[in-house]
Amino acid sequence: MNELKKEPMEKTRNQPAIVKDENSSQQVGEAQVDKTKAEPTVWTQRMLARLAKSESTTRWFRLWDKVISKDTLRAAFWGVWRNQGGPGVDGQRTDQFINQIEAELDCLEKELRGGTYQPLPALRSWIEKPGSSEKRPLGIPAVRDRTVQGALRLVVEPIWEQDFAPQSYGFRPGRGAGEAVGVVQELMRNGHHWVVDADLKSYFDTIDHNRLMEKVKRRIVDGSVLNLLEQFLKAGVMERMKGWKPTPKGTPQGAVISPLVANLYLNDLDHLMVERGWAMVRYADDFVVMCRSQEEAREALKFIQEWVEGEGLSLHPTKTRLVDASQESFDFLGWSIRLRGDRSVKWPRTKSVTKLKERLREMSPRKQGTSLPRMIAGLNRTLRGWHGYFREAPKPDLEKLDGWLRRRLRSMLKRSRGQRGLGKTEADHRRWPNLWFAKQGLFSLANGTCNYG
Repeated sequence: MNELKKEPMEKTRNQPAIVKDENSSQQVGEAQVDKTKAEPTVWTQRMLARLAKSESTTRWFRLWDKVISKDTLRAAFWGVWRNQGGPGVDGQRTDQFINQIEAELDCLEKELRGGTYQPLPALRSWIEKPGSSEKRPLGIPAVRDRTVQGALRLVVEPIWEQDFAPQSYGFRPGRGAGEAVGVVQELMRNGHHWVVDADLKSYFDTIDHNRLMEKVKRRIVDGSVLNLLEQFLKAGVMERMKGWKPTPKGTPQGAVISPLVANLYLNDLDHLMVERGWAMVRYADDFVVMCRSQEEAREALKFIQEWVEGEGLSLHPTKTRLVDASQESFDFLGWSIRLRGDRSVKWPRTKSVTKLKERLREMSPRKQGTSLPRMIAGLNRTLRGWHGYFREAPKPDLEKLDGWLRRRLRSMLKRSRGQRGLGKTEADHRRWPNLWFAKQGLFSLANGTCNYG
């Protein structure tokens, strides 16, 4: 490392700069900690100032002490706790971890410092895809492993955030799906109505580990950090009744670190699309390219196919298509979108509505033993969350969903009185009018409140 300190300040393409940690004697200016992008207990103002002045060829080392710091591990666990999630293969829940948090954090720090830490395999389960016979795998690491992954993310995410392209919106600080959809609509209004609607087949499960690590090493050269990431990638999965399976490629959906490395893997594509003048909008592995003509869309799709194959990935053969949004709609991030005249319109896609109804059915069984106030409280949490994202949907669509749920609750109320029926009759409506449900506190998607007036 002493030789590195003697290198001249000039940087070349073949000789990237090396940046030390905050204990470096290099003088730097002050920087404001952006809490949306960096954890203050991990990234000090001095480090953020140095990061802001760094280039895309700058590489970082001596980050390990930041990863294994108890303060970092504690901040990471609170992120795990906020997201909740089920237990991993060891059966430990977040509430069990928090009951002995100091002992758990001490143990993790000791194992990491001593080189004895070994992540457990992720617990694999299969999640239904609404409106499809396919299922997608979900890998749930143990709480302790999610905590360590969170610590790793807190340290390396601000570095990669410097490199990520502006058209990437998924799982990034201060960005979201709603913003991505808004950009797509704006592009459509400005003449980009030919759409490359792309779908990466089993993306998270097909990420090539060697290619991924090469991308990581462009910015991170701390051997301990690199080894830890490889441990997570190679930990394997455990499936009930099937035992342990190795993971020679991919990163489990459900792992804390997975969205970050998934963004990194596609970052080169993001920048290549910008260089070629194509308007791509990406949210994790879901992306569209907005073009002005069919010819441009075909050219963009051909380029994407070649790049994807070169990275060991593949486009879904039936879900990837070219769409003239002035003639038909396409789906993106839960919405169906179309250009009508000079207006871009959107509405919740069929799968989004189906998924909501399935969830509401689970929470309101017609043969139920839960009191109505308690049931409404649970329903409201789901309704408010759905409304938070789909509040810009056409009001008639939201009113239709409100009516569907009230009819379901009327049917439940009839059954509780020993009567049969679907709650659709005029008599049912008179006995339990819309105002009655408002007085019970049922949230209205159409009004965005419990007040139906």
